[in-house]
Amino acid sequence: MAKQVWKGSAIFGPMSPALVSCAGDKEKNVLTIAWTGIINSHPPMTYISVRPERHSYHIIDETHEFVINFPTSAQCNMTDFCGVRSGSKLDKAEKCGFHYAPSSVVSAPQIEECPLSLECRVTERKDLGSHSMFIAEIVAVQIDERYIDSREKLHLQQAGLLSYVHGEYFALGRKCGEFGSSVMKKSTAAKRSAAKTKK
Repeated sequence: MAKQVWKGSAIFGPMSPALVSCAGDKEKNVLTIAWTGIINSHPPMTYISVRPERHSYHIIDETHEFVINFPTSAQCNMTDFCGVRSGSKLDKAEKCGFHYAPSSVVSAPQIEECPLSLECRVTERKDLGSHSMFIAEIVAVQIDERYIDSREKLHLQQAGLLSYVHGEYFALGRKCGEFGSSVMKKSTAAKRSAAKTKK
């Protein structure tokens, strides 16, 4: 296949845009972040990259806490709005119909309408240039019970989470595999397939 060579730039594959909620002494705010992900599993660690001029930057920098809330494709317009408007001029949550709810560990609130919320406590800040990276431990996870079955298995694929690719939003598509499927024994694959058929 033929490829063109471009200068190094911030182009990346599909990511989950995150609604990051935070709270200071006098205010709560939410902003949309495209650059986030898991960076360690034990302890569970994540990060968000935020421009210092963003209204939420100083709230997070002072409190060392935030919540990553994952929106659904139905919340696409609200997610975009929270990324292009400033919380210094209006209450973005109220404008979008989002409701803040108490978190279980951190003082920053979660967004009630999002199916998955990660409560985070900052351990380190790295100033990288245009953005500062807040590295944080995930101290608690809140999940909509509709996506947890009777065996405590999570079916997050049913939530219709939103995806972001280089300036455009997408709904997640069809399943095409799962972790370990490339080395799974045929007998194990057959048992899983039969179990899913029974459901």
